[in-house]
Amino acid sequence: MSRPLLTAVLPLAALVAVLAALVRGSSGGTAFLAGYAAAWALFACAVVALRRVPGRAVVPLVLAGAVAVTATGLLAGPRTSTDSFRYAWDGRVQAAGISPYDHVPADPALVPLRDTWLFPDPASCAAGRELSPLPGGGCTRINRPSVPTIYPPVAEGWFLLVEAVGPADARHKPLQAGAAALALAVTGVLAGFLRRRGEVWRAALWGWCPAVPVEAVDNAHVDVLAVLFAVVGLLVVARRRVAGGVLLGLAVAAKLLPVLLLPGALAGLRRPRGVLAVLVPAAVTVALSYVPYLLVSEGSVLGYLGGYAREEGYDSADAGGRYALLRLVLPDAWAAPAALLGIAAVAAAVWWRGDPERPWSGALVTTGAAFLLLTPGYSWYALLLVALVALDGRWEWLGVAAAGAVAYLAGPATGPWGTAAAYGAAAVAVGVGAGARGRRAVAAGGVCAAP
Repeated sequence: MSRPLLTAVLPLAALVAVLAALVRGSSGGTAFLAGYAAAWALFACAVVALRRVPGRAVVPLVLAGAVAVTATGLLAGPRTSTDSFRYAWDGRVQAAGISPYDHVPADPALVPLRDTWLFPDPASCAAGRELSPLPGGGCTRINRPSVPTIYPPVAEGWFLLVEAVGPADARHKPLQAGAAALALAVTGVLAGFLRRRGEVWRAALWGWCPAVPVEAVDNAHVDVLAVLFAVVGLLVVARRRVAGGVLLGLAVAAKLLPVLLLPGALAGLRRPRGVLAVLVPAAVTVALSYVPYLLVSEGSVLGYLGGYAREEGYDSADAGGRYALLRLVLPDAWAAPAALLGIAAVAAAVWWRGDPERPWSGALVTTGAAFLLLTPGYSWYALLLVALVALDGRWEWLGVAAAGAVAYLAGPATGPWGTAAAYGAAAVAVGVGAGARGRRAVAAGGVCAAP
């Protein structure tokens, strides 16, 4: 084994070992964050070393490393999130021929669908942590059991598929295995695209990133499904706008967050015909995805979206950890409108000045800026950002993804100031990275790239 290859393999092996210990461990909160931070440090070392690996060895190492890193997420049940329990319940409800939008998990009408995994016995309820109480007694592992599901229809279709193909009584494993397959599919798509550009090492920015085994696989977040549609959509839309619009519509109908990608997908399209060629297929795809649920549901198919926005502080002056950076300089009541104006301004600049040949570049700027302005407290949201970094190569935006993990894991202990510090450091890293790239472009006699 050559020295450059060994230099990359050693931190990669250490990364896999740390992630395996982290997933199988019992620590949580700030203790988990410490181990997670070590994994991110090893990830950085491994990727830097990968740049010096001889060309023929890069593709096998990237793919083998992605398999090993992804597999660590399968070693235990969900560690830091209970969202996958709702996924499993929604899949089970649909398999019984019932719309997931019509009944809350606590509804007595669905008692025949309950089991002791999602609805533990009274003894477990008394002893268990992170269990939600049910009206009238009992408990469940499903969070927010008294509100409707929040997930859009493509996500619900995924839950039904996993329920249909998974073995009986497999509990969380089918969701994790399905998420692992999706994560590796993203790695494969990235590697195939980047290999043609001679930059296949960048696929490791997704495939080796600690967020993938922890959030996409172990916690089985449906965001990874949206990421796959989003990555393929951005790669397609520059050449086939209608097909790209359909794929981006599927991404939005899986998680909603990929709506932030649309300004990048529209970059440089000034004529209405070009804009509509992307937006109309995307909107029609989202609308059509709701049709089956509209036909079988008795009430609204929007679920808990509005309640979730209020609960998370996105529409309130009392915003908790939201708008943490803006609230350092603005009154709380101004933070939400300022964030919306900021996102709109960035989106307009990306659309007007962005590179139509690189829609993912503008998508990265819009998504990353939205994260810095909104400062979300859920680390799995950043899976989309990680994939965009791998596509575009501006690694400094990974700091925004890491900041989300700090906000989620340490936020309860540090409060808004901890969230502000994490996202503030990420914003500084983005600024330093952008400045360095601009100076190199000027030194090379070029021009600064558009957003």
